[in-house]
This record gives sequence, C-alpha cells and structure tokens, in this order.
Amino acid sequence: MAPRVSIQTEDFDLSAEVAALRAADPAVGAVCTFLGTVRDRNEGQGISVMELEHYPGMTEKSIEAMIDEALNRFDIRAARVIHRVGVLQPLDQIVLVAVSSAHRGQSFQACEFLMDYLKTQAPFWKKETLSDGSARWVDACVSDDAALARWGIAASNAGV
Repeated sequence: MAPRVSIQTEDFDLSAEVAALRAADPAVGAVCTFLGTVRDRNEGQGISVMELEHYPGMTEKSIEAMIDEALNRFDIRAARVIHRVGVLQPLDQIVLVAVSSAHRGQSFQACEFLMDYLKTQAPFWKKETLSDGSARWVDACVSDDAALARWGIAASNAGV
C-alpha cells in the first residue's frame, strides 16, 4: 500500500494513485480527487516558474495530522496526498488529494476539507517567477482562511 503522504519532485500518475487508493477495498463506493496544476497567471501577472520549498519531516507530519483529522470528521476509508516541491512550470501537476469512502458525499467533503487545510496550514513556501523575470513569495489569501473557517478552524495566514 502506498503511503498516505508523499512530498516529491517527480510527477505522479493520477490513475495509478486512484487505483492504489481503492485496491482491495470492496467497501469503497466513491473516490473524490482534487488535482491542482500550476497556472500561467496569478494576480493578473504572467508566471513562468513556480518554486516550492518545505521542511522535510515537518511537512509530512503536518499533512498526516490533517488526514487523521479528516478520518475523525468524515466517514472515509482512506486518503492520499501528494504534493510536489522544487521548480515547476505552468501546466505541471502540483498537488493531488484523493479520498475514498462508501458514499460520495463523505468523499467530497473530506477532499474539500483536506484541500482547504492544505492551502492554509501545510508548511510550504511558494515563490513565483514572473514573466518579466522578477520573483515574489505567494501569501495565503483571505478567501483561503475563510474556506478553512467554515470547518470551524480559525486561521490568519493571509498577507496583510
């Protein structure tokens, strides 16, 4: 069985990950996935490269705790999170959240919960290189904190 969390530089195969998540579990009736990709624009400016950094060990532990929380909140069978780090180009896959459950509603909710949590709480740092060659660090948005708040979790990560 694949680990629940992978932080990696290499790309991943969405179909293989979903197959592994549901393998040998006949109770699975639904799998919900979120696949995030690198966009070529952010805040109205062209992006040529995105670079992600993390603290090895700390990041995995943080995401494992998120999955444990999802297992406590929702009736799900399993979850898998893959997040890429390093230098990524527009169109590259960056994140996968996959959740299995007996019924679709719990999969959808848990997947959305994990994505909201990942977006604001996981220790990743993103730097965008703009089309003009300048670079900037990406802050969480007020809307990201608001999305997490609907799960009863207060966050104040948005840049001022």
